[in-house]
Amino acid sequence: MRHRIPAALLLVLAGLAVPSPAQAAGNTLTVDVGTVVRPVTHVAAGGLYAVDTGTKPPLEQMYPLRLNHLTQPPPGVQQLGNGATTPCCDGHLAAGKVTSAGAQQFWRLPDIYKDFPYKWVSWTDWESKVRTMVNTRLAATGTTNVDGYELWNEPDWTWNTSAAGTFNAGWTRTHRLIRTLDTVTPIVGPSHSIYNHDWMVGFLTNARDTATLPDVIVWHELDNDSYLNVQAHVADYRAIESSLGISPRPISINEYASPSQVDIPSVAVHYMAVFERHGIRSAERAYWYEAGTLDGLLHNNAPTSSYWTYKWYGDMAGNVVRTTPGSWLEGVAAYDSTRKIVNVVFGGDSGNNTVRVTGLGALGSQVRATVVRSGITGRTTNQSAPIAVSSATYPVSGGAISVPVTGMHAWDSYQLLITPTSGVPTWQQRYEAENATVVNANRFSSGSASSGGYVGQIDGTANPRNQSFVDFLVNVPTARSYTMTIGYANASGATATHGLAYNGGAWQTVSYPQTAAWGVFGSTVSTSVTLKAGWNMIRLAKGSPNFAGGTGYAELDYINLA
Repeated sequence: MRHRIPAALLLVLAGLAVPSPAQAAGNTLTVDVGTVVRPVTHVAAGGLYAVDTGTKPPLEQMYPLRLNHLTQPPPGVQQLGNGATTPCCDGHLAAGKVTSAGAQQFWRLPDIYKDFPYKWVSWTDWESKVRTMVNTRLAATGTTNVDGYELWNEPDWTWNTSAAGTFNAGWTRTHRLIRTLDTVTPIVGPSHSIYNHDWMVGFLTNARDTATLPDVIVWHELDNDSYLNVQAHVADYRAIESSLGISPRPISINEYASPSQVDIPSVAVHYMAVFERHGIRSAERAYWYEAGTLDGLLHNNAPTSSYWTYKWYGDMAGNVVRTTPGSWLEGVAAYDSTRKIVNVVFGGDSGNNTVRVTGLGALGSQVRATVVRSGITGRTTNQSAPIAVSSATYPVSGGAISVPVTGMHAWDSYQLLITPTSGVPTWQQRYEAENATVVNANRFSSGSASSGGYVGQIDGTANPRNQSFVDFLVNVPTARSYTMTIGYANASGATATHGLAYNGGAWQTVSYPQTAAWGVFGSTVSTSVTLKAGWNMIRLAKGSPNFAGGTGYAELDYINLA
């Protein structure tokens, strides 16, 4: 949903947008470091029309967010959203930049139309446009990050039934056309503007009966306080799947937050928490205002207050762990066991509150706890850095500490960082494969794997739509040669190989000698990589553009730089 809201209506909405703080202070957010929810993948780090070509936004501002997923307009976009005078953010042209930042993207096909709501012309016109867009993707042999065609956007109010027939019939017709051209790229939808049980039943029943099921289910959460409904919507959708005999699909909420809420940092925290807690695969900030700004995280290419909320979220590594909100005090947390860092991003309540963190036994008898806040500058004022709140040493009692946070503002977001009092690495050296960008492969769990997870089924070599690789976005302190140690498993019976490339450079080969069993880790190989100071992208691939392909099969646990 990207139409402009009248100013008067925005004022009304703004009065409803603030998370309602509890009447009495003293709520507690509980973080259980010992209970793993899922590997860190930065589910909520994405946006609609978020990335343009060139320096809008700059890659250096994108890297720290660890972007997971974007929805971009298709090649040849004509859409003039929200008062723009030129089209923005062509997914085909921005593909290299998106890959450099570590993200994947859907192409929203109906944004080939200039107007929103879309002005339907004819089936002949639409099918011609679809063929052109899909053939452009097929010809882009160096592009590896288009993981879905979004067939329509918000059909519940933008589909012209009188001219084009029912949406469900139109979905089937368009799906079948695309599959005559491209049998590989996922198809996603139905992309309703709100979640509606009856619409979803009707859509899925038709898609099942016509063999045109989407590969990823998409809907939008755009009402004020929509984060309160995510759990119920996911549960209802899963029940519909089960009742219709449909295998579980990944869920993408590829537009979230209302226009009056999208720039409130604590609202972002609420969405992050519920998306992680309830199994959403990817989610993207809505585009209500300027395109190419990471949906308001940047103003004039510099951070706003909300940027820091997503930067803290991007700093998470290892595993997302269980959080239990206290009234409106909500949060998302992760534990990096290799560095013994607990990272909690929280907010949504006012007054004096507490974050209680349990399961800290591995960090020692004392820990350092540092709290900072984002500020509440909105999307048109820059916030150059987070604001210090407190820093203190706490004794760990029964594996737990309680950190008071006084004078909270309900709009503000906060970060609590807990580390051992000594021996904390100054930079991240180990990068878990399951935290990385995983393309045409899958994440699994194993008790012998570092942080309990790994990536397997890295098997595809055929073409840029199904080649398999893992991209590690790493940040190093100095330009030099690093020893990169790779944790792996290979029970294929012979030495396997992957291609290794970094920062767009030449390919070299990594060999993995045979190990005892799949999913059992402890074996390593090492190689040398010459990295620049700051951010670098390292790819380990079974298949990738300009690479002839690896041999055999290997599973990846982690890489470690030293």
